[in-house]
Amino acid sequence: MSTDRKQKKQSNKGLVHFVSKEIIESKIYLIRGRKVMFDHDLAKLYEVPTHRLNEQVKRNPERFPKDFVFQLSNEEYKALSSHFASSKKGSGGRRYLPFVFTEQGVAMLSSVLKSKKAALVNVAIMRVFVKIRELLTTHKNLADKLKELATRIDNHDEQIHSIFDAIRQLIKEEEKPRRGIGFHVKYD
Repeated sequence: MSTDRKQKKQSNKGLVHFVSKEIIESKIYLIRGRKVMFDHDLAKLYEVPTHRLNEQVKRNPERFPKDFVFQLSNEEYKALSSHFASSKKGSGGRRYLPFVFTEQGVAMLSSVLKSKKAALVNVAIMRVFVKIRELLTTHKNLADKLKELATRIDNHDEQIHSIFDAIRQLIKEEEKPRRGIGFHVKYD
């Protein structure tokens, strides 16, 4: 392998590590019950202007159906605006409601953003989405097992109460005065 190829390969590896999992995880939000990433966050990761990223999406509508990308409503944006620093209209910056991309939308971005950086960043983002999905599955499995265990314990509680009730009955019968066994002679 030539030295140029080796250097190129090493620099590509560096790009994947350059975008840390923690940074990507911090850019994933839950909106409308979906895990999504904002257009401006993705643009920073891909090192392209936000309007260029959205331009590519608008040019390829067949690749980005509504379940892959959607624009926030005014209410959603207002509710989230406390989390983000946003500029006023006319002073530069955002002049429209942001778009958010689901996992599938992010995957589709690699088909319209042709740079190596975009491909490598996409790989890192997909790995984080998969990790999150695995964690959620693990938590769901644990929750299901805990629920099953709670049901078993509830059943055992009922059985234990039945045993204690039977023991109490036996104790009550033991406490009653007994008539002696055998032949008894009464003396006058």
